[in-house]
Amino acid sequence: MNIEGFELRRVAMPLVSPFRTSFGTQTARDILLVKAVTDASEGWGECVSLHDPLYSPEYTEGVVDVLKRFVLPALGAARMRTATAVAPALHAFKGHRMAKAVVETAVLDAELRAEGRSFARELGGVHDRVPCGVSVGIMDTIPQLLDAVGGYLDAGYVRIKLKIEPGWDVEPVRAVRERFGDDVLLQVDANTAYTLRDARQLAKLDDFDLLLIEQPLEEEDVLGHADLAKLVRTPICLDESITSAQTAAAAIRLGATSVINIKPGRVGGYLEARRIHDLAVAHGIPVWCGGMVESGLGRAANIALASLPGFTLPGDVSASDRFYATDITPPFVMQDGHLEVPTGPGLGVEPVPEILEEFTTATEWIPV
Repeated sequence: MNIEGFELRRVAMPLVSPFRTSFGTQTARDILLVKAVTDASEGWGECVSLHDPLYSPEYTEGVVDVLKRFVLPALGAARMRTATAVAPALHAFKGHRMAKAVVETAVLDAELRAEGRSFARELGGVHDRVPCGVSVGIMDTIPQLLDAVGGYLDAGYVRIKLKIEPGWDVEPVRAVRERFGDDVLLQVDANTAYTLRDARQLAKLDDFDLLLIEQPLEEEDVLGHADLAKLVRTPICLDESITSAQTAAAAIRLGATSVINIKPGRVGGYLEARRIHDLAVAHGIPVWCGGMVESGLGRAANIALASLPGFTLPGDVSASDRFYATDITPPFVMQDGHLEVPTGPGLGVEPVPEILEEFTTATEWIPV
């Protein structure tokens, strides 16, 4: 497979409702798509960076810059022919994992489409459908939150994740438990909003039989998470702190995490995500697939990843209509709380041309 070039495409997709977390509110997604064009096929990758460097140091304009100035020229010079060669070709460039992930995904999709193999098969998936969890943002009022959670449970979601921050934690969780009962699989996500000084407040969440508390402390505070794990009964799950298999191994060894959220874009791609999965399985650590408000392209890849055997907790692999009234691919529709794992070549889905064009704001061709 010879790579001829890459198309960088920006698409603007409005959300069905604002999505608020401890680091900000999204009302739309400005998504960077990368299409790898080879002499055998084409493949797609979706970048999960945000407009501003709030979730991670990367942001979309920065990703575009590093792709054009460093990443794509390096891939062209390497003359690599397979997706497994992408990471070695880019190893000299520090960080920029979301940029590396999107091109690796596009190349892997093109490679698998040419060979007639699916993402799930390539990664080692064992399930033909995966359970769906939903992430519920911070609301203005508890009644508004209860209405939203009730709607998602009625729709069939099998797990609820509540975004929390100081001042919006114990009481919202208490209200959800009292309204919907102890049988609901419930977890919370702080997105680094707390410090170890908040341990007593976080320990109050122990009363609600949560699956986990996700990333309560700062990304760099792995030791703080290890200390916090000794002060609360609820399992600590790391998200932003896990950027590679190496950082995952360190966190496990320190006792900083007993559950891991794997987001492929955050760790540099689906091949590294698989390494983290394998590491976690070897240590008896459950994993689940996190979401970044992806379109159908990124959602398809996440569903494939979530079909691996170590993904024993429902992930943020919600149906398309959770975030988008119209998706750029045929929509993923939930049935009995699950989504089907795509089985076609590569991602198993492609953008609908007229919808893609409707949402496209810019394109650029980069030969290599």
